[in-house]
Amino acid sequence: MTDPTPPSAPIDGDCDPRFSAVREAFAANFADQDEIGAGVCVIVNGRKVVDLWGGHQDAARTHAWQHDTLVNAYSVGKGVAAMLLLASVEAGEIDLDAPVARWWPEFAAQGKGEVTVRQLASHQAGLPAVRKRLPEDAWLDWDTMCSALADQRPYWEPGTDHGYHTNTFGFLIGELIRRATGVPIGDLLAGVMAEIAVDGFFYGLPLSQHHRVAEVVAPQVKLTTPEEWAVAFPATGDEEHDYMVWHCYFNPSGLSGIGSVNTAPWRSAVIPSTNGHATARAVAALYDSLLGRAPSGRPWPGTALLREATSIQADGLDRVLGRPSRFGIGFQLATPERPLGRSAASFGHFGYGGALGFADPEAGVAFGYLMNRPGERWQTPRTQRLVDAVYGSLG
Repeated sequence: MTDPTPPSAPIDGDCDPRFSAVREAFAANFADQDEIGAGVCVIVNGRKVVDLWGGHQDAARTHAWQHDTLVNAYSVGKGVAAMLLLASVEAGEIDLDAPVARWWPEFAAQGKGEVTVRQLASHQAGLPAVRKRLPEDAWLDWDTMCSALADQRPYWEPGTDHGYHTNTFGFLIGELIRRATGVPIGDLLAGVMAEIAVDGFFYGLPLSQHHRVAEVVAPQVKLTTPEEWAVAFPATGDEEHDYMVWHCYFNPSGLSGIGSVNTAPWRSAVIPSTNGHATARAVAALYDSLLGRAPSGRPWPGTALLREATSIQADGLDRVLGRPSRFGIGFQLATPERPLGRSAASFGHFGYGGALGFADPEAGVAFGYLMNRPGERWQTPRTQRLVDAVYGSLG
């Protein structure tokens, strides 16, 4: 079933008639929420019931979003990194309760010798930012970022509190995986994508695929000084805290994608927390793979490990975000303030501006939504409208 194509926002794809409300919600986002370009995919009990894409790849609305259009997925990539970590745990290559330093000896510096993999993966390691100021383009260099994190002391005693490792999570988890398996995280992901036979999630996008990428339509002014950082995140008077938060997002400048997200170097770099490039279809397929439809080649998280990974590991006021957050092992978990569908058992990860990938094991739902105009950082009505339509269709 192919959707009609309004001149202002071309919409294409397939949608099971039972889920027509999702198609209507998707179209409504373009009509009244200034959606520019987006894709949404829903898989229920292993069957793809929604696979829609629409709008435009660019702010000028001159290039239509295509079936294979990629877009920066922001923190949706953290959930995928969690899957790859758990696959290594399932394979016996990594032990959640062993020290990270078992595989990454340099990580033991500055009193981190007892930090466990579980603590690292649940944002409890006290490493949400690099303390020392890094060169502007340091985010391009994997070894520079990982060495800086290994060399520094934590911002709090690991295991006693948690704070969102906004941009460091992917380097930390990725380097642990590389040390344990000998395979860079981007290559590991490529292998998994080949196994599940779905094109469209990359850490480190090959140059040959850059033509598929939609422009991110968001402010692109780099913030490089404390005075500029304080405009985005006002100073509290606690210098240690303020610099921690500022460095989470702006050290090195461009780390969060501001001023860099639409460039070729950004697309080619491997920054798993922030710069995975994907389709909504790939996001949904990856989450569906955790609901009993694992890839056939590499060991994948089994039922027992997934149950553990989606149990609460860290909960409460987040030192970085300044509001409550809840994490399993790598995954965000549902909270009353920020639900993932209608089930407390759901798990996944939001991305900047409303991007989302999640699985609901109780309803058998896997969901992916990516777009190129981010909305509000915390929540956006576009995302909630789509999720509500999915559950309304389920009855």
